[in-house]
Amino acid sequence: MIGYLGTAALWAGLAASLAAALTWPRARSRPLAARCTACALACAALAFVLLESALVTHDFRIGFVARQGGRDVPLYYTVTSLWSALEGSLVLWLLVLAAFAFAAGRHRSRRAATAGGHHGTDRLQRIAMTTVMLVCAAFFALTALAADPFAAADPVPADGPGPDPLLRGHPLMGVHPPLLYLGYAGLMVPFGYGVACLITGRVEVARIRAWTLVAWIPLTAGIVLGAWWSYGVLGWGGYWEWDPVENASLMPWLVATAVLHAARARSLRAWTVALAVSAFLLVLLGTFLTRSGAVASVHSFTRSAAGPALLGVLTAALVTAAGLIAWRVRRPPSDARPATAPLLGSGLLTALAGTVLLGTLFPLVADLVLGERVSVGAPYFDRMVVPGLLALLALMGAASRRRQRLARPVAGAGSSECGRGLAWPVAAGAATVAGLGSTGRHSVTALLAFGLAAFELAAIAARLLDPAVGRRRMGVLTAHAGVALAAVAVAASSGYAQQAQGRVRVGESLQVGGYDVRLDGVERQAADGAMTAAARVVVTRHGAAVGVLRPSLAFYPARGGSPVARPAIRGGLLSDLYVSVSEVDQDGAAVALRVAVNPLMSLLWASGGLMVLGGLLTLAPTRPRTSPGSALLPTRPRTAPQPASGQGRTPSEAPCESEPSSGSANARASEAGGASRPRKARMP
Repeated sequence: MIGYLGTAALWAGLAASLAAALTWPRARSRPLAARCTACALACAALAFVLLESALVTHDFRIGFVARQGGRDVPLYYTVTSLWSALEGSLVLWLLVLAAFAFAAGRHRSRRAATAGGHHGTDRLQRIAMTTVMLVCAAFFALTALAADPFAAADPVPADGPGPDPLLRGHPLMGVHPPLLYLGYAGLMVPFGYGVACLITGRVEVARIRAWTLVAWIPLTAGIVLGAWWSYGVLGWGGYWEWDPVENASLMPWLVATAVLHAARARSLRAWTVALAVSAFLLVLLGTFLTRSGAVASVHSFTRSAAGPALLGVLTAALVTAAGLIAWRVRRPPSDARPATAPLLGSGLLTALAGTVLLGTLFPLVADLVLGERVSVGAPYFDRMVVPGLLALLALMGAASRRRQRLARPVAGAGSSECGRGLAWPVAAGAATVAGLGSTGRHSVTALLAFGLAAFELAAIAARLLDPAVGRRRMGVLTAHAGVALAAVAVAASSGYAQQAQGRVRVGESLQVGGYDVRLDGVERQAADGAMTAAARVVVTRHGAAVGVLRPSLAFYPARGGSPVARPAIRGGLLSDLYVSVSEVDQDGAAVALRVAVNPLMSLLWASGGLMVLGGLLTLAPTRPRTSPGSALLPTRPRTAPQPASGQGRTPSEAPCESEPSSGSANARASEAGGASRPRKARMP
């Protein structure tokens, strides 16, 4: 019965999504369209509940449960096993997509509501919702036709093998994938508004930015927790391997971050729309890479019939978006002054995303075109991406301090005031480089990372001391501080980690970083469907006892395959002690042990929390903006009096000037949380 109900829910969701897509374009059909959208959400929720129920009750008549369920799997990992394989992950994907569609459909601007549903803003939303519901319909169809988790098992087993061993050994498995899905699906709404802007020729940057920020927050948290999961599960001691599926999450994050920066400038409206569309196209690309089996990754699913269907969805979306952009976006008017900081920031982020995209797709393209297996690994990404990240650090620090000088100009000061504003952050960065450089041999990359991070943090600290900083600007600065701390942690953990490895017999030790790690014995046990061999190691430091750690290897007979390493980590404020086992003798007399001391790992996880906190502070509502919207490009030239120096510019466009300007006034109002430069009504 569950199988029939689940399949029926998928087909009903497809019908509801198509009905919503057909009714949203008509203003008078808005109530019906909203009900169809709610019906699609209800169908996705029903499918999700039915599949979870089948997993928890061990209903092995359902094919997905027969392949991923198991009677000896703990309840927590039974629940999380829904997104441990292709078919179940698509059900969660459908639920999150439909939830975002429902939320986007419920929002209505005040001006559209007072205009009786015929205002241009309402038309923009209706076209955006049509696009969103078409995306939902495509994924309902994909799940029902190519990856139905409710298909009957034949034959029906008495028990199942359980989920992949890598996905049942760490509690973050219950949090990391859902957060990523929230970020991925959330970018569908800016994509819908971007398509609507291209069709209508009108831009509502505030909504694009607001929905992008809503998606950016869980996507950031998901990526950081994914790195933490990799660090604690895979056993190799690192947290980012430039794996194709890891890159597939990083690319939309970079482009979404570029959207948030480009949306600050009126002169970059068309660029913002193009970025919003591109971010979700990268999500679709990542979905294809993860679920088609096209790339080899510990994160990817096996090859399935969903791969060609996903490629079709990606191709259709790409061709449609490219055609709309080519048709609508033309060269901006010659008097448009580009906003320097947003343009540089968004451009650099987009270039980084393009670099990662090239390195990710090149092996796949080479295999398809040349028939050759080509590997693109960490050396390429380190050489191509790291310089861009360092330039981004420098730009963030300079932009933070420059905005303070613009917000609080000093009469009689020239452009040199900007330079003096950067003097002590530059001094802090230079002092950091000089101090560290005098302590010993350091790589140039690490010194640059530490110096630029100190420069940025000093600029942010000076900015936070300004009493005019509002809550939203404080959120931006907090997120930037998180990026700077992450740079410090990455440079320290990758450049200054110490490790030792070898075959150790009982009673023997490995020494690294002042630690003495002695093998005291091997413990074996069988529980939760796994046979575990744990190395009991006694840790001392400079003669003082630290504790006992038990890194292990777990083998799941029902699943087969190779044993899974489960490292033991003793975390600290300044460094982690990381111990893993790769081999255990049958008699337990010796093990292959790897010991590493990884500096500043706690700072890396804390920096992710700061970025998320900054996003939440920036998302907090402020006073509504009341100015009308603007066209994507002017329909005819307008003549207006030439503004005085600095007037009519956004804070990011105006130069450092000797007298207060209207741009400076706008900057002060924005910092205080009040109204700023004119834009369309933004989402509350």
